[in-house]
Amino acid sequence: MIYGAMKFSIGGSLKLAFRPWVEGLENIPERGPAILASNHLSFSDSFFLPAVLDRKVTFIAKAEYFTSPGVKGKLTAAFFKGVGQLPVDRSGARGAGEAAIRAGIQVIESGNLFGIYPEGTRSPDGRLYRGKPGGLARVALATGAPVIPVAMIDTEKIQPPGQVVPKLMRPGIRIGKPLDFSRYQGMDGDRFILRSVTDEVMYEIMKLSGQEYVDIYATAAKRQIADEAKARAEEAKRERKQAAADNGNGTERSGA
Repeated sequence: MIYGAMKFSIGGSLKLAFRPWVEGLENIPERGPAILASNHLSFSDSFFLPAVLDRKVTFIAKAEYFTSPGVKGKLTAAFFKGVGQLPVDRSGARGAGEAAIRAGIQVIESGNLFGIYPEGTRSPDGRLYRGKPGGLARVALATGAPVIPVAMIDTEKIQPPGQVVPKLMRPGIRIGKPLDFSRYQGMDGDRFILRSVTDEVMYEIMKLSGQEYVDIYATAAKRQIADEAKARAEEAKRERKQAAADNGNGTERSGA
């Protein structure tokens, strides 16, 4: 009931304001479980995709969104529960992964749609990064549910980092045909099969999105970008100090 009300208010507002275009809605089953595996460009991905679907889709979200103190924290928790998000504690990498897998299996076994971002985090630069083999493939092989590749398009341009007011533009959602991995069902302990399944899904997402593919994890790319930014900042600081020292020496020579 809460989900329906939130979908009507938030989803309706998003569709009215941004007018997202959609291709491939016929690939979403009218009933029964399925895994929606999407690229991840923006925080808003988890709202635009449910907004255009008739069925409820459940994603996982950081547990902090559900446990923050104060009035704002309670409102945030109510919002995420209302839009069908499940809390997962990410404080421990292995524990978080297992919790996400259990949550996904529970959603699938209930006959519902489970949404997941195989990259594990948002793309730092709009490119498509290597999928993590743990969550997506393990849920698919443990349940036998079909995997439907989804491409979010241009959602990162709506509100780039540092921009307060969202840009009114039309994002896109392209939904691919279901992928059947039931032949591997029960083999979720084989890391080579997990890798193969994940790579096949990422390839389909790449075809749908048209993104450049980068064969490293997005988390590693974010660390690399942060390290490069830190190095540039330190270099700029050294240059400023050197320029200040040079100016000081020039002033002393002029005074002499």
